[in-house]
Amino acid sequence: MTLMDTNRSRGLLFLLARLVLGGVFIYASLDKIANPADFARAVYYYQILPDSLINLTAIILPWLELFMGICIIAGIWLPGAVLLANVLLWSFFAALVFNTARGLDVHCGCFTTRPDPAVPPPTLWYFVRDPIFLVIAGYLAFKIYMEPKNNYA
Repeated sequence: MTLMDTNRSRGLLFLLARLVLGGVFIYASLDKIANPADFARAVYYYQILPDSLINLTAIILPWLELFMGICIIAGIWLPGAVLLANVLLWSFFAALVFNTARGLDVHCGCFTTRPDPAVPPPTLWYFVRDPIFLVIAGYLAFKIYMEPKNNYA
C-alpha cells in the first residue's frame, strides 16, 4: 500500500465517520422535532433538569441536533459541530449513567419519543450503543484538533 492509498483510506474513514455521526444526529432529531410535547415528557422523566428548562430543552435540542448533523455531514463549521457533538454525547451518556446509578429505568428518548411503556428500556443496549457513538465522535475530534495539518475537509 502506498502513501497515497493510506491517505485516501484515512480520508474515506474520516468521511464515513462524519456520515455516520451526522446521520445519527439528524435521525435522532426528526421524531423530537415532530413531537416536542412527547420529547419534553422524555426529558422530564430523566429528573435532572429543573422544570423551567424542560420545555426549552425539548424545543431547542432537536433543532440543534439537526443543524449539527447537517454541519458534520456537509463539513461546514466542522470543528464547532464536532466539539458540540462530543459535549452532547458525553452529557447524554452521563445522564444515562446517573439515572442508572439512581435506579431509574428511563427510556432515553434518543430516537423515538414514544416508546412502549409496557416494554422496559434496553438500558444494557444503551451502554453498548452510546460508547460506539463516543468513539466515532472522539475520532473526529482527534482528527480535527490533534493532527498537525487539520486537513479535515
